[in-house]
Amino acid sequence: MTNLSDIESLINSGESETLEFKSSFNTAVIDTLVAFANTCGGIIVIGVNQKNEVIGVKINEESVQNWINEIKGKTAPPIIPNVNIIPFEDKAIVIFSIQEYPIKPIATKGKYYKRIVNSNHLMSLTEVANEHLHNINSSWDYLADTNHSLQHISVPKIEEYIKEFEQKNNTTVNYAPIEFLSKQEILRDDKLTFGAYLLFVRDYCSISDIQIGRFKSDISIIDTISLNTDLFTELDKIISFIKKHLMVELIITGEPQHLERFDYPLEAIREIVINMIVHRDYRSSNGSIIKIYDDRIEFYNPGGLFGDLTLEKLLQFNYTSQTRNKLIAQAFREVGIIEKYGSGIKRIFSICKNYGILPPTINPKKDSFEVILYKEKFNEGVNEGVNEGVNEGVNKLYKLIKLYPGNRTPFFTQKLSTSVKNIERWVKELKANDKIKFTGTSKTGGYYTKEK
Repeated sequence: MTNLSDIESLINSGESETLEFKSSFNTAVIDTLVAFANTCGGIIVIGVNQKNEVIGVKINEESVQNWINEIKGKTAPPIIPNVNIIPFEDKAIVIFSIQEYPIKPIATKGKYYKRIVNSNHLMSLTEVANEHLHNINSSWDYLADTNHSLQHISVPKIEEYIKEFEQKNNTTVNYAPIEFLSKQEILRDDKLTFGAYLLFVRDYCSISDIQIGRFKSDISIIDTISLNTDLFTELDKIISFIKKHLMVELIITGEPQHLERFDYPLEAIREIVINMIVHRDYRSSNGSIIKIYDDRIEFYNPGGLFGDLTLEKLLQFNYTSQTRNKLIAQAFREVGIIEKYGSGIKRIFSICKNYGILPPTINPKKDSFEVILYKEKFNEGVNEGVNEGVNEGVNKLYKLIKLYPGNRTPFFTQKLSTSVKNIERWVKELKANDKIKFTGTSKTGGYYTKEK
């Protein structure tokens, strides 16, 4: 990056997860460099105002070196960005670039920041701890559980796991149960890990609690179950309870046995529950909750999106799998419960699409994650409020805008598994029919239906 045209190209691209503009050097520049270093790296262009106009900054021979010294002195571990200076009239444009730091997290004045979309966010204590664990290629579930010992886990449950392991891997295990867990690093130095406790707890487990209820309304519960046991048992009991409360229709095929079709795809439910168990933050004081209604199932889990994963990356399936609980995930994978890391969300959307029901809603928050699965068939009601004769793609888009107001073209492109060009064409038609509107700025706004 050596000339003004390069800067103008950057400005046209807009601020992002890896790019920020500043009119002058200040402490906010250091905060952003720290956020970049803790995330994916990035570039700061100094000499651009809030209107994205190039104004340059006044510097002398010592200015930039003083800035670098200040950055170095106010960060721990110290970071030193790369610098590029471009003359601009009687001033200059200063470009700081920093790579993702190999040992994280970086702090400035005792605060840790990370980059999300185009802004800096203060990291929570949990996020800071996760980064430290990541540095040693570990996770919370590999740590020693000092509150429990080997007497708190069940040998018969371990033996059952070994049978599943042998079958999945077409092998024979010649170790005693406890020794096998040590070989698999489920135990560390012959001590119980948090992961081992969750996987094979003998009786009551205080940190695996999950509540499941069948609701007729928000305040009317007709059936409920509370689970506090090992994760494998919980998986089976959760699926059994949900299945008990699903409607089923018999499909006549001409064969001696009729096909059963549940109002929700069991594969999608199982995939969601597995993801809940594997990616839950068991350090949280909150438990997992599943609510079954007449028209939907809500899955709530403690623990937000892990690492640098965002909703946009998740819906575009454009991310590398990062696992909060590596030990638990590996244990599930070794017996075939997880087939492939990082494919769960994509599989859920694909299963729902093939089943002919609406795509699920994903609601990530800072410390929680919610998935809502709908029973409504995708083509039902798509003509509501849309002129008769409008093509199927337009109908589906209108229905989705009504279900997910405030979203933009990339979101609906993913939901409908179509091209950006198709979405833009359908949006144009809906606007012409005065059915939708765009509210907000070009960067943060979204589409809404017009209620009449």
